[in-house]
Amino acid sequence: MAISISVVLFLLVLAVIFVRNGGLKMSHAVVCALLGFFLAGTSMAPTIQEGISATANVVGSLRP
Repeated sequence: MAISISVVLFLLVLAVIFVRNGGLKMSHAVVCALLGFFLAGTSMAPTIQEGISATANVVGSLRP
């Protein structure tokens, strides 16, 4: 568990650095994808899923 959280934090820091640099290369995309997979395996996954679902519901209920 401690190793998983460390990897998630490391990948999160790398993803933030890559986004701030403005150039997302293939290696950067791989790091972002790995971050997603590692986040899915943590205890934060249900909270993230609920947040995404709530956001989708709000956006879906908007009428132009």
